[in-house]
Amino acid sequence: MSRDDEMRLKEIRKSKGISQLKLALDLNTNQNTISRYETGEREPGINELIKIADYFGVSVDYLLERTNNPNMQK
Repeated sequence: MSRDDEMRLKEIRKSKGISQLKLALDLNTNQNTISRYETGEREPGINELIKIADYFGVSVDYLLERTNNPNMQK
């Protein structure tokens, strides 16, 4: 992901008061991976995107900044 294509991950995580370490542990990954997702150094795969979106109760599109509506469509 380029700088312009970063996810909302850091914004959502901070708004919920969750540390990178807690998120990493809850998602069964490591803090460095979360940090790289937040800086755009690494792109999460579709399974990771779904896990992150489900964790925060938002849509993948919201996470990827494709919409400003956080609600998941069912």
